[in-house]
Amino acid sequence: MTGGLPPVRPDLAALEGYHSAQVDVDVRLNTNESPLPPPEAWRRELAEAVTAIDFNRYPDRAAVELRQALADSHGVTLDEIFCANGSNEVLQCLLLAYGGPGRTAALFEPTYTLHRHIARITGTSVAAGARRDDFALDLDVVAEVVAASDPVLTFLCSPNNPSGRADRPEDVATIARLVPGLLVVDEAYGQFAPSTALALRAGDPVAHRNVVVVRTFSKTWSMAGARLGYLVADPEVVAACELVALPYHLDAAKQVAGRLALRYVDEMERRVAAVAEERGRIAAAFADLPLDTWPSDANFLLFRPTTKPAGQVWSDLVAASVLVRDCSSWPGLTGCLRVTVGLPEENDRFLAALTESLR
Repeated sequence: MTGGLPPVRPDLAALEGYHSAQVDVDVRLNTNESPLPPPEAWRRELAEAVTAIDFNRYPDRAAVELRQALADSHGVTLDEIFCANGSNEVLQCLLLAYGGPGRTAALFEPTYTLHRHIARITGTSVAAGARRDDFALDLDVVAEVVAASDPVLTFLCSPNNPSGRADRPEDVATIARLVPGLLVVDEAYGQFAPSTALALRAGDPVAHRNVVVVRTFSKTWSMAGARLGYLVADPEVVAACELVALPYHLDAAKQVAGRLALRYVDEMERRVAAVAEERGRIAAAFADLPLDTWPSDANFLLFRPTTKPAGQVWSDLVAASVLVRDCSSWPGLTGCLRVTVGLPEENDRFLAALTESLR
């Protein structure tokens, strides 16, 4: 037969694309974006810098200035930094370089669903273990999964999405010694947390050569629209990611935007503090409602209504023009919803709508 289309790879045929609900509402609190725009001074600097870009020329393929600025900010060398289009492309490059058919990635659910999703896209097998009921890691389970699957990559998300809980530093250190391959610590919300796996590399980079820390500009840097992420890792890991990255994958404007953002650390830290304060206010309000809730070290909170189905609560919130994330069908999250911390007035709208739904 001629003229037909080839079938999709059999292992992808049943796979659904990653997405979150897109609903026209006044208050969007479903995608963990920063509620605050970038600093106006950064916007002015970027606008001026963009006018100097030679758009008829390819961008710096190695993104040297951006990577050097990131290296300086973390106290590491240029060859320990790899940048890509959002932290998701960073994860994809790791899996393209180290995963694939006949290889396994380990993860512990519930956790960020794209770890499993990207692994499957790259043909990498997934070995999953369960977290405890409080969403903390169970080191016995970790040891069992690692021993049984011999993973080339083991993923942790800290603070964990969607629970918001950061993994204990001593647990991360134990797992780094335990795993046979790379330990990839996804710190998309790392600036909100009290600890970071970057400390392991800084403390003893030789002993922790297998620790890879992934970060993003999307959250605390208020740059979700720029799609910029990076990793800090052993130079050998960076070189492996560069092998599988497409040529000129980071456009010139993105490189400038990220480099200029690093001049605004104080503003970023003030944003983190403001979001953390609002997170505490929401958590305090949750205590007076019929909900199961958990402590969060991120810019969102997970909660489970106890007197009404989660789907109905979600619909009630949408009817009030408030959108949160419905996690109720995710592994280990039956009946759960997740809300991003927004501006004070957005959080007020959410709490009022939630209270009315649960009345």
